[in-house]
Amino acid sequence: MLALAALFILAIALAHSYLGERYILVRLFRQPLPKLFGSDDFTKRTLRFAWHVTSVAWLGFAALLLQAGSSELTRANVLVVTAVTFATTASIALIGGRGKHLSWVVFMAIAVLCFLAL
Repeated sequence: MLALAALFILAIALAHSYLGERYILVRLFRQPLPKLFGSDDFTKRTLRFAWHVTSVAWLGFAALLLQAGSSELTRANVLVVTAVTFATTASIALIGGRGKHLSWVVFMAIAVLCFLAL
């Protein structure tokens, strides 16, 4: 049951990212958006990475479900999945925001703290 739930999460995460990019973000970006740091580029990048990190978070949940279904869900498993999920989120925010959106610092701090807690 948990593997099937994880498969559903995988499917919805992929659909969310792909369909959101294709049908929502592209159309949204045709509209006037707030200009931050001199243009609307920062706004577009922030909206794009925020959209996709939702899918990354869901994939982290899917990984936890797979762990829970295949073995004892240990503290170490939860910490590793959480650390990887937040490190991935930090990377997306860093690259997507070109370092200007400082959320990546907090996401990476969470990842490092989880790794150190192992």
